[in-house]
Amino acid sequence: MRNEVQLIAYADRFGGTLRGLGKLLDGPLAGLFGGVHVLPFFVPYDGADAGYDPVDHLRVDRRLGGWDDLGELGRDRDTVVDLIVNHVSAATAQFREVVEHGDAAPHAGMFLTFGSVFPGGATEEELARIIRPRPGLPFTPMVLGGRHRLVWTTFTARQVDIDVHHPESRAYLTAILRRFAESGVAMVRLDAIGYAVKTPGTSCFLTPETDEFVDRLTAEAHALGLGVLTEVHAPHRYAVELAGRVDRVYDFALAPLILRALLAGDDAPLRRWLATRPHNAVTVLETHDGIAMVDAGPDFFTAGRSLLLSGADLFDLATRISRNSDGTAVNVETPSGGLYRVDCTIYDALARDDRRYLLARLIQFLTPGIPQVYYVGLLAGRNADPPTDADSREINRRRYTEAQVHQALGQPVVRALLRLIRFRNTHPAFAGEFSLPESPPGRLAMSWRAGGDRVHLTADLAGADYTLTYTAGGTDHTVTDVSALPG
Repeated sequence: MRNEVQLIAYADRFGGTLRGLGKLLDGPLAGLFGGVHVLPFFVPYDGADAGYDPVDHLRVDRRLGGWDDLGELGRDRDTVVDLIVNHVSAATAQFREVVEHGDAAPHAGMFLTFGSVFPGGATEEELARIIRPRPGLPFTPMVLGGRHRLVWTTFTARQVDIDVHHPESRAYLTAILRRFAESGVAMVRLDAIGYAVKTPGTSCFLTPETDEFVDRLTAEAHALGLGVLTEVHAPHRYAVELAGRVDRVYDFALAPLILRALLAGDDAPLRRWLATRPHNAVTVLETHDGIAMVDAGPDFFTAGRSLLLSGADLFDLATRISRNSDGTAVNVETPSGGLYRVDCTIYDALARDDRRYLLARLIQFLTPGIPQVYYVGLLAGRNADPPTDADSREINRRRYTEAQVHQALGQPVVRALLRLIRFRNTHPAFAGEFSLPESPPGRLAMSWRAGGDRVHLTADLAGADYTLTYTAGGTDHTVTDVSALPG
């Protein structure tokens, strides 16, 4: 992957189609992004879970374009595409066959039920151990071939889980990987990979069996020339553990730690994380799934211990975000009552304070890894009003027309962000070594050096004041506002 900032966006909401997205990237955003993560564009892109419930993972939804359009997107930049490993839509042809014919269907073994995972039954204790991101057990009563069964549905009743070890499922996943490789995809994102392997007597989440599956899938992807990025929302130690198995892991913990430092004046957890986190990460402040919280919080496998933020810290942060967003942010809790995520734009989370927002981006961009910028955050977007009864994540999934994109790009805060993106992409120091110089509490220092090239940030977090010093043409330059960067 290129060591440059990436964009993450839905094609239908930012450009309208794959070609429309490319038009933006080659037009007003030309030269800004070394890569683009295109959120699901498969058939259908607008199903029960915004594309994460594919009926046909091998076809591009014709309303968005075709595989050639994706290939064109990747001609001058790295493309990142989702492999939805854990489940398919309940409307997929293979599962509809099972609904009609039950165990006699050719693909019956591809789908998981309570009985296929627990053929001898399960105790209350075994069922209580299963981890799920939503309340209740991960089973949905359905009639398959005239028999009442409990189908394994980790997320919703319209997303049925597959047995990733079954030959039919392995062939299915292999076909998708090959299709990606043929279309010039650079990296595959393993969506919800932590839930993919169900092993009786375990939590069925991030188990040793999951690690073995990740190793096998990664080897297969590498053989096709694809890099691998894992998507796991779990206490931060799991990102550290997975980092040694794949090319990239998401650093979801970074966002709440930066927010904690900027909004509560507590930068000690951020410093601890910067000193210990894996460097082969993709860094984010927000995504299509809102602002992650669980990743920086207590470890649900170790009696709630955490080296970063406590449960009380997370709820305090959520309260500050709610106040900053004029009460429009939405908290989403774990089944056990912890905080899972906050649905809010990062700009609203920071009270639409331009200096604080740009300092958050500075810290993100100076943190080792590949920075990703979500399309709503790129445009300093505000929380949207989701339709009645809609998924609260729609707050941060705004649709932009081409005219609205051009208008948003004219905002001073966005113009400053574009300068910062170009600086992060082009300054040679970012190809060197990162360090975290000692500094007093509340004043964060971060540095990069490659030979004689240097970048150094000193930030007063409480006041959102900062000094960025960098070399250019053999001399030192200093700015106190990223809008003053060359660009």
